[in-house]
Amino acid sequence: MFFMSFTESAQDMRDELVQLRHSLHTTPELGLALPRTQEKVLTALDGLPLEITLGSGLSSITAVLRGGRPGPAVLLRGDMDALPVAERNDLPYISQIDGRMHACGHDLHTTMLAGAAHLLSARREELAGDVIFMFQPGEEGYEGAKHMIDEGVLNVTGTPPAAAYGMHVVSSILPPKVFASRPGPIMAAADVFTVTVKGSGGHGSTPHRAKDPIQAGCEMVSALQSMVTRTFDVFDPVVVTVGSFHAGSTDNVIPDEARFEATVRTFSKSNRALVKRRLVEVVEGIAAAHGLGVEASFGMGYPVTVNDPTEADFAGRTADALFGPGRYFVAPQPVMGSEDFSYVLAEVPGAFVFLGACPPDRDPATAAYNHSPEAQFDDAVLPDGAALYASLAHTRLSTADASLGG
Repeated sequence: MFFMSFTESAQDMRDELVQLRHSLHTTPELGLALPRTQEKVLTALDGLPLEITLGSGLSSITAVLRGGRPGPAVLLRGDMDALPVAERNDLPYISQIDGRMHACGHDLHTTMLAGAAHLLSARREELAGDVIFMFQPGEEGYEGAKHMIDEGVLNVTGTPPAAAYGMHVVSSILPPKVFASRPGPIMAAADVFTVTVKGSGGHGSTPHRAKDPIQAGCEMVSALQSMVTRTFDVFDPVVVTVGSFHAGSTDNVIPDEARFEATVRTFSKSNRALVKRRLVEVVEGIAAAHGLGVEASFGMGYPVTVNDPTEADFAGRTADALFGPGRYFVAPQPVMGSEDFSYVLAEVPGAFVFLGACPPDRDPATAAYNHSPEAQFDDAVLPDGAALYASLAHTRLSTADASLGG
């Protein structure tokens, strides 16, 4: 019965959820300092029986709901930050902050988590344990989850949570209102490879009198792609994409330096270590062949996001029971994007779930993807996301001493 109750109760909250999401969307904030967002979330949680702790080094909110019966804790996470993207949409609630936009749907995640706090608070006496609501800033490259872990979010109830769940909407690819996840790796590690090629400048008409860093840098970019395909198994994928290349100031001057940066995506610890070594070997070898110097650095970013197989299966079964067949499927392969919820899942068994939020007037196959200035997300998924969050926590606590072993 509680499954239907959660879905019905969430639908009854739809107007309030939409209002909160639109309010968050109009005032997007970046990074770890989200004072207006924090204030709006606290207002949305006002009156609920929650123990609330605010971050000291970031605008995080940790809210604990103590269950009516003793038991373990379950953590639910929603990220709150936006992107430095100028929105290009014709919506009544378009971003009012120039150059900033909730282009990744974090405004929906925050709203759904606040909705789950209301749903579970109404059923507090039924909970055999506690629920931690992790409202996190700084997901977009600022390691907000790691900061919250360092400030104690995983120990706020006195013991580490037995399970943790996160959710992410997508504006395309997935059919509307369809959930997807998978056991094992679900999102990639994301690292940064930075190269500075050091040459000797000169006149463009006499390149033999200079040491051209641009030509060598271009050769390095091409060689990196060949290295990936000739070193790594396609069934344990590696992606290296050079997204930035800077050199020179005019057409007839050979500069002293060329600099480029690449994002590096991997799914295994072994490949993550190997690609770091091979990238450096390639650029150093090419530089030496041209008589140039090179500085190469490998910045470690978010680790691989890995779902616990038991928890991923549980999330799928919970979605099936909640919404019926056809609303959840097991993703055949992971996603090359990255997530700092990976830090949580490295400490706590859990699952990360995707939710299709493509508006009904768009085709998921062609709609603008997350991070696009034209990305749009359907408000209709808000009650469903809130209901799934609530059901994951409620059911996980109910079964903590049974099939999932607490």
